[in-house]
Amino acid sequence: MANRHVARSIVLQSLYEWDFSGTPSINPKEVIKRNTEEFAPGIAQAGFMEVLLKGIIDKIPELDMIIEKAAPEWPIDKISIIDRNILRLGLYELLFADRKEVPAKVAINEAIELAKSFGGDTSSKFVNGVLGAVYKEMGEPGKEEVSKKKVDIKTLPTENLGGAVIFAREKDDIYLALVHDVFGHWTLSKGHLEEGESIEAGTVRKIKEEIGIDVKIIEKIGENEYIATHPETGKKRKHVAYFLAEGTFKDLKLEEGKGGLDDARWFKLQDILELNFYADILPLVTKAIKIITS
Repeated sequence: MANRHVARSIVLQSLYEWDFSGTPSINPKEVIKRNTEEFAPGIAQAGFMEVLLKGIIDKIPELDMIIEKAAPEWPIDKISIIDRNILRLGLYELLFADRKEVPAKVAINEAIELAKSFGGDTSSKFVNGVLGAVYKEMGEPGKEEVSKKKVDIKTLPTENLGGAVIFAREKDDIYLALVHDVFGHWTLSKGHLEEGESIEAGTVRKIKEEIGIDVKIIEKIGENEYIATHPETGKKRKHVAYFLAEGTFKDLKLEEGKGGLDDARWFKLQDILELNFYADILPLVTKAIKIITS
């Protein structure tokens, strides 16, 4: 169910917030309400999310012990915050959820999809390995169940977006402007195009709206496509064209109420590759740096 996948994403964000802040206790109802209003207004899964979040937090000691047994070379505090909370969510549904509502394979697959969306390069493989080990220890329940037919992505509606690697020159240094999302990754400013708007014009407009600077498109550097789930309309293909763009080195101002982003900042070129990027964004940044420095 599309809504359940979005709901798990919100629960993951809430777990990340709880883990990152080190708060010993939270009110699941309040946290879910706030994050739902920000990231998925209108989704009718509040009860499911509250129960899931509270259940995971209550079972943290047991879940962490299982993770350490399944991955003994990875102490729990050495696993990235996002990966360990994906594991906690996946393990909780695998071990404690009603199997009629959440079959074992669904619990594992949902966790893997969260890892692909929000984790690093190896997150999905790591999550799959840990949950797969636990699944085998359980005797592989539901192994003979026939999987539902996968959605043909070619039949999904497509939404076009534009984004850019933005650079600026200041004295003897070159800087890149990046935005930071709530899942701990630095990424590129991007946004939706309006009907009849060219990709270049739409990209310039969205960057101005999102981080408050004017840019000039230099050249196209790539594109990618991913599947997103809307709480009301379901799955959709999102096709993003990325450009190299030059701007003026001035203070960035993140758009107010911009769901999913919490920071915007300039970085010197030599510091860029030390940052945490999504797997599909890093090649674009690397290509842009080669063009700039050449």
